[in-house]
Amino acid sequence: MNEDDITTPSEPILEAVDIEEVLAKFDTEAAYRRLKGKIGLVITLITISMSMFHFYTAGFGILEAMRQRAIHVSFMFVIGFLLWPAAKKFSREKLPWYDVILALLGLSVGGYILVNYKSLIFRAGLPTQVDIYMGILAIILVLEITRRVVGPELPIVAIIFILYARFGPYFPSPLDHRGFTWTRLIEHTYLTTEGIFGTPIMVSSTFVFLFILYGAFLEKTGVGQFFIDMAFAATGGMRGGPAKAAVLASGLMGSISGSSVANTVTTGAFTIPAMKRVGYRPEFAGAVEAAASTGGQIMPPVMGAAAFIMSEMTGIPYFQIIAAAAIPAILYYLAVGTMVHVEATKTGLRGLPRAQLPNARETMKKGWHLIIPLIAIIYFLMIGRSPFKAAYWSIWLAIGAAALKKETRISIKDFFNAMENGARSAIGVAAACACAGIVVGVVTLTGLGLRFASLIINVAGGNLIITLILTMFASIILGMGLPTTAKYIVLATMAAPALVQLGVPLIAAHLFILYFGVVADITPPVALAAYAGAGIAGANAMKTGFIALKLALAGFLIPYIFVLSPALVLVDVTWAQAIHTFITASVGIIGLATGVQGFFLLKTRFYERLLLFVSAFALIVPGLWTDLIGFSALAAVYLLQKVRRDREALDSTSGK
Repeated sequence: MNEDDITTPSEPILEAVDIEEVLAKFDTEAAYRRLKGKIGLVITLITISMSMFHFYTAGFGILEAMRQRAIHVSFMFVIGFLLWPAAKKFSREKLPWYDVILALLGLSVGGYILVNYKSLIFRAGLPTQVDIYMGILAIILVLEITRRVVGPELPIVAIIFILYARFGPYFPSPLDHRGFTWTRLIEHTYLTTEGIFGTPIMVSSTFVFLFILYGAFLEKTGVGQFFIDMAFAATGGMRGGPAKAAVLASGLMGSISGSSVANTVTTGAFTIPAMKRVGYRPEFAGAVEAAASTGGQIMPPVMGAAAFIMSEMTGIPYFQIIAAAAIPAILYYLAVGTMVHVEATKTGLRGLPRAQLPNARETMKKGWHLIIPLIAIIYFLMIGRSPFKAAYWSIWLAIGAAALKKETRISIKDFFNAMENGARSAIGVAAACACAGIVVGVVTLTGLGLRFASLIINVAGGNLIITLILTMFASIILGMGLPTTAKYIVLATMAAPALVQLGVPLIAAHLFILYFGVVADITPPVALAAYAGAGIAGANAMKTGFIALKLALAGFLIPYIFVLSPALVLVDVTWAQAIHTFITASVGIIGLATGVQGFFLLKTRFYERLLLFVSAFALIVPGLWTDLIGFSALAAVYLLQKVRRDREALDSTSGK
C-alpha cells in the first residue's frame, strides 16, 4: 500500500456520504427541518430564547416546580412541532400550516398551567371541565411530539399503560387493579407532578438541559477535534492504530455527548475512512466505531440524561453515580480495545505512518486549554456543587478557556449557534421524558411497580442469576425501541425493585439496567449505532451490527461482575478490594475477548478456547478459588501457545 494513500486524521474522507443525512436516517432526533428566511429566523430566536431561559434560571434560581416545567414543555411543543415533520418522507424545507397550529396548541397546554398555577393548587382533586379538556390535549400532543422526535415505540408503550390504568379489573392476576376513571387518570397525568410534569421532565428542565447546553458550547470550542487528534497521536501508529484511535476518541467524545448515534457519526467521519485505508473491512470499521461510541453513554462525567434521572429516582448524589460508573466504563473500553487489538494481530494490520499523524506535543500545546471545562466540572461535583450549578459555571469556563487562544475563541455568532444547537438537541430528551412521565404516573397510580417486581421474582423462582438474565433481556428489548432515557425510566420503576429485593445494591441494580439499555444500540436487529456506522463505511448494515455485537460481547460480562461483586461500583469497599476486583475483572474480560476472537498468541485450538471461556467466567464470580481457577486457565493457554509458537519458529528455521 502506498503511504500517500492513507488519510490524515484531520482530513476525513466522507466518500460521498452526507453525514447529516446518515444521522437523520438512523437518529429520528436529527431528522428536523432546515428552514430558512423569516420562518427560520423566528424558530432560531425561539430556540435561543429556550436556552437563555434555562441558562438564566440556572444562574439566578429556578421557578416553582410546575412553572419551570410548564415553560420547558411549552418550548418543547413549539420547537418540536415547528422543526419535526409528521413523517420522515415529508419535506424538511417547508412548514405546513397545521404544524403551526399544533405548536400554538402546545403553547396553550403549558401556558394554561402557568397562568392558572395558583388556582390549580387550590382546587387540587376537583378539576374543572376545562382542566380535563386541556389534560386530554396535553396527553395527545405529548404522544404526537414524541412519535415525531423520538419514534413510535415510546408512545405505544404509554398508550398501553394508559389503557392498563383505565381497565385494570380486566387484567389477569397479579396485574389486575380496581381501575380509574378517565377524569382521575387525566388529572393525575396533567395536573400533578406525577405524570407529564413528573420527575423525568423535572430533570430534563434543569440538569439535563444545562449539560446538553454545556456539550453544545464544548463543541464550539473545537474540543472534539482535539480529542480525535490526540487519540490518533497516541495510538494511530500502533498495530491497527486507526481502530484503537476510534476506541479512544469515541470514549472521550462520548463522555460529553451522551448519544450513541451522534457520537458514531461525528467521530466516525474521521476514524472509519482511516480504518478502511489501513485494511479493515468496511463492516469491521463501522462496527468498531459503533461499539466504541455506544460506550459513551456509560462514560462519566455526562453519561447522557439517564444518569441525572437515576440520581433523582435513587436519591444517590450524581457525583457518586459517575464515580460508581467509572470502573465499569473503563472495563467496557478495555473489552472493545482488546477485541480490536486481537483482530489487528490476527490479520496482520499495521498502523498509520507517523509522518501522517498529528504530533502529540503540538496537539496538546494547541489545545490543552480546551480540557479546562472538563476538569472543572468534575472538580465542582467533587466539592459538592449540584450538577445544575456545575454545568452552569462550566459553560462560562468553556467560553473563557476558549478565549485564551484566538483560533478557539467563541464569537458572538458561535455563542448564539451553541444556544440554538443546545435547545434543538434537548427537544428529543424533553419529549421522551414527558412521555415516560405518563408511564411513571400510571405505575405510581396503580402500584404496578411492586406487582411487576414480585412477578419477576416469582418467574425466576427467587434466583438472582435468572432474574438478572430476565432483566437483561428486558433492558435490551426495550432499549432497541426506546431511547436510553425512557427505557431506563420504565425499568427503574418496574424491574430495579426486583433486583433490590434480591439483595443487589441500589446503585448496582440501576446501573445494570442502564448498561444493557445502552448496548441495545449495537444489538441486532435494531442496532441503530451500528447501522449509522455502516452508512458512513458503505457497509452491509446487518453484518456491521453483528460484528459490533461481537466486539462488545466481552462487555456483556461487566454488569454481572458489578452485581456479584459490588466493589466494582465502589459499594462498601476499600481501595484494596476495588483494585483487586478491577484486576480480576480486567483479566476475565481479556480472556473472554480472546476466546470470542479465537486468537491469543496464535489461533486457538478448541480446548484452548474452552480454557479461555472458563477463565473469563471464573473471574466473574468473586472468591479466592474462582480467581485461582481463572488465572490458572489463562496461564495454561499462554504456556500451551508459547510452546507451540516456539516449536513452530524452530521448525521454520530448521527447514522442516
